[in-house]
Amino acid sequence: MYDLIIIGSGVAGMTAGIYASRREMKTLIIGKEVGGQLVWAGEIENYPGFEKISSFDLINRIKDQVVKLGVEFKDNEVAKIEKEADGTFTLYTNKEKFQARTVIVAMGLSPRRLAVPGEVEFSGKGVSYCANCDGPFYKNKTVAVIGGGNAALDAAEVLSKIASKVYLIHRRDAFRAFNVLVDEVKSRANIEIMFNSQLKEIAGSDKVEKIKVVDSKTQKVKEFSLDAVFIEVGRIAATDLVADFVERSKRSQIFVNNMMETKTPGLYAAGDVVDFDFKQISIATGMGTIAALSAYQYLQLQTK
Repeated sequence: MYDLIIIGSGVAGMTAGIYASRREMKTLIIGKEVGGQLVWAGEIENYPGFEKISSFDLINRIKDQVVKLGVEFKDNEVAKIEKEADGTFTLYTNKEKFQARTVIVAMGLSPRRLAVPGEVEFSGKGVSYCANCDGPFYKNKTVAVIGGGNAALDAAEVLSKIASKVYLIHRRDAFRAFNVLVDEVKSRANIEIMFNSQLKEIAGSDKVEKIKVVDSKTQKVKEFSLDAVFIEVGRIAATDLVADFVERSKRSQIFVNNMMETKTPGLYAAGDVVDFDFKQISIATGMGTIAALSAYQYLQLQTK
């Protein structure tokens, strides 16, 4: 029986692990990707205490601290949660089951898919959701970025330093990104911006070789030869796992109060999976801190 099980090994989950361990709570973190969405970042320049640090270094620093405090890690995914009659929780992976007195949901967000032909088939074979992760594989190649928000423009800017040609394809007639980022992208000679355009198909043999794009005004379809497609159309919350235990927004993100409590006693949420407009590392760590301290307080009240 654990005092706390944390679902998700991103910065929110690991920070919760730090604070739970410091309260001498027996803690387990279950997650498939240590660092969560942070692994998609490159250089981080807005985390207090570091003028600049790579995502890899920051993730390892946090994990090392968590491990030294005695928090256990399991490289797996939680497939099912049950609430027992005594108020505890049973969590199932595909191999094991675990029991906990409290749970923090900190699974973050997952890339949104376009659901176009070829997207699934060529995932990992030229279709990517992380320019910082996979961009270096396409040095002096031709690539496309799909999207019109900050993430898409940031990906295009990063790739313009690596690839010889970048198509930036957006279905609307204007970007939804910071002006400074828009100006930077427009200044890059090897970025070709395509407004009012939608990706319709990704094709190739054993890897991405071409795409088909339709002009939403003329309905004319154009074909482009290229080596990779980077899809940056947002992130989604995969929270069906806890649908019976929490209240969710239209975006499937979890509603909490200022103590990170959900509607189920003993179940908390933290990080990007929470319905909060701003998604930042510092905010995720703050939420993880609050969730862990709230869980500790909950357990203290249970023993009185």
